Amino acid sequence: MRRRAIIDSGPLIALFDRDDDFHQPVCDFLRDYNGSLHSTLAMLTEVTHLLDFSVQAQIDFLNWVQAGGVQLHPIERVDLVRICQLTRKYADLPMNFADATLMRIAEKEQISQVISIDRDFYIYRKQDRLPLENLFTR
Repeated sequence: MRRRAIIDSGPLIALFDRDDDFHQPVCDFLRDYNGSLHSTLAMLTEVTHLLDFSVQAQIDFLNWVQAGGVQLHPIERVDLVRICQLTRKYADLPMNFADATLMRIAEKEQISQVISIDRDFYIYRKQDRLPLENLFTR
């Protein structure tokens, strides 16, 4: 069975920002990664916002997603209950909306792996109380 992982904004930004300290490590990791990447429209919004230094970087990112670089999952109205629960639970970090949507997708799709630069994903737990395994370690 192919690997499946949710992917956070940090690695995606690094992938399209050559000046990012993580650019080359992320490129190397994704070149060797054998699996599918999963995300949400909220994460897409966050990434394009943080790539606002370059319209071309934003377009390159969106073209990459459109070409299948990431599988996008919808967030339904019913998911907002769980997203609010997660946001409240991790308010001390704080958990942002995009991260909460990723955790919700991980729960719904039974995905147990994440690709992230942030330490927050070592703390977050799914409904089954299990942590996600972060595949990206530098």
